[in-house]
Amino acid sequence: MPRDEIVAFAKVEIAIGKARDSVQAQLAQAGNKKGETLTQLREKLQTHIGEILHHSGMTQAEYEKKTFIVSSDVETRKLFDSTVAVLTGAPLPGQVATNRATVNVPAGPVGTHIGHVVNGFNDTPMGQGLLPVAMAEARVAAQHAALAARGAGNLDGMKLHMGHVINALDPSIVATGPGQGYGAKKAALGVASHIDLAAKAQGASQNVITHANHIATSARNSVQRADSIIVLAKQVQAATAAAEAAALVNQIVSLTEQLIAGADANGDGRVTWEAGEGGLQHAEQHVMLMLNAEGRGR
Repeated sequence: MPRDEIVAFAKVEIAIGKARDSVQAQLAQAGNKKGETLTQLREKLQTHIGEILHHSGMTQAEYEKKTFIVSSDVETRKLFDSTVAVLTGAPLPGQVATNRATVNVPAGPVGTHIGHVVNGFNDTPMGQGLLPVAMAEARVAAQHAALAARGAGNLDGMKLHMGHVINALDPSIVATGPGQGYGAKKAALGVASHIDLAAKAQGASQNVITHANHIATSARNSVQRADSIIVLAKQVQAATAAAEAAALVNQIVSLTEQLIAGADANGDGRVTWEAGEGGLQHAEQHVMLMLNAEGRGR
């Protein structure tokens, strides 16, 4: 891809990412978990994406082709990443975000482990916190699940995007792809582990102990969903008919949305942090509730 096409594609990708984040936030709201509302929100997102592509002069087929090139060609991906960094101010993948805003956490070992969740950890891309990495990788998985669904008649295309979904969730299974190379599953497990350590650390308040349970439960819900998605994605890759694969992809789209937004498992019209319900957004919300109660926060 020529540089000007990469710049144009990066602008489109940033805009689509913002639209997807907006809908993900709405999916997480209480009362938005009924079938009709879910369908409306998904249709709203697809309409918005269509408008973004239309105003950019890019067709759906061109967008999917460029997504494939950026996902599969190393040099193109480097140029794309550097372009996004310039447009958004975000650091390049693999570089430490030295100017990254940090969340104010308690002092001592309690704050150290909370800091690993929200601010930075030693083995994550860009030295990010485990929760931001989990969120970013989950968004990549959701993006490529949606791309697979939009090409439901193309068996090879669906299989390609399932590899991208798996890469974003667990790169130990599929090593190359559009993810950061860490995986939403590993990051979410790290969130649960370190917030548990914070709750068990000397000096942990009852507030920290209570919200740590909420955060860890929501994070582990996302780990379980990631495992389910990977199983289904492998089934897509083994499928021999497009219709068979498309039915599985539809399930995967819903589950990738739930990685962040959670799900109303008990049908009471709301999504909580509880087992089987909360997603990464709920982990994030309870981190801030916890820190605000500690007199911390941004």
